[in-house]
Amino acid sequence: MSRSRITQAHRGLRQPNRREIAAALALSALGLGLPATLPGTALAQTPDRIVVAGGVITEVIYALGLQDRIVGIDSTSQFPPEALKEKANVGYVRALSAEGVLSLKPSLIMLIDGAGPPDAVSLLTESGVKIAHIRDGLTPEGVTTKIAAIGAAIGAAAPAERLAAQTKARFDELATLRSGIAKKKRILFLLSLQNGRALVGGRNSSADGIITLAGGINVADAIEGYKPMTDEAIAAAAPEMVLMMRNSSAHNITPDELFAMPAFAQIPAAGEKRLVHMDGLYLLGFGPRTPMAARDLMAAIYPEAAIPPLKTAAAP
Repeated sequence: MSRSRITQAHRGLRQPNRREIAAALALSALGLGLPATLPGTALAQTPDRIVVAGGVITEVIYALGLQDRIVGIDSTSQFPPEALKEKANVGYVRALSAEGVLSLKPSLIMLIDGAGPPDAVSLLTESGVKIAHIRDGLTPEGVTTKIAAIGAAIGAAAPAERLAAQTKARFDELATLRSGIAKKKRILFLLSLQNGRALVGGRNSSADGIITLAGGINVADAIEGYKPMTDEAIAAAAPEMVLMMRNSSAHNITPDELFAMPAFAQIPAAGEKRLVHMDGLYLLGFGPRTPMAARDLMAAIYPEAAIPPLKTAAAP
């Protein structure tokens, strides 16, 4: 064949589109040697092979006793502790690999709000595998709706509704405890210190949600989400307690270290060095354990009130 005909033939070849690439990834993961030029190919579905991206989703499925259906989880799925030991790890929830997820041959992929990156989610969507997008509500109603949605997605609507009702009863009891607080205290959630700058939890963040549930006032509510806060703003906000996540893999800043810093040395919390560390997923997961987490935070904020444990926490 002449060079000109070869060139014409090459130009006539159609480049695969994104859907075909996604299908090829899925088929490759399933071990099928089918070409990517079959965009309409239906993928064989294996029941009960769930890949989860979102720690709260994993927590709910375990709470329902249906963990045997899970074949893969993301690195935020840290409760219960055995989850990361028993299941394949597909990486961080916001840095997923479509090929890695599909290699587990899932019949269902469950994604919490914010799962990504967008290109990976697009490829997963185009792969033909069923996807359930779960909204990450940060209110009592949002949590119970989330639990019900997870149950519906995995064919366990009835037990999930029971778990949601149980969780609502705990939130209701928490609300009764909260109503007994006469004077609310001012709380600063400190996510991290980066080069001496404080990264804090503002309004519409999970930190803001849990502080509100615990009957506190978030002093960073002028900030949206998680953003830096200046030393001057921290001093003006006058927090009476600083809240941080407990870090099991690195050094946790001590009260002496924190309140020696200029930004924190003169705030009301410095007087009694009121710094509280709590487990991150327990504190900010917004799942079935959230009423208990909010109660524990309430007890830490108001030690003088002798906040009792939730009676409903012992319910089966």
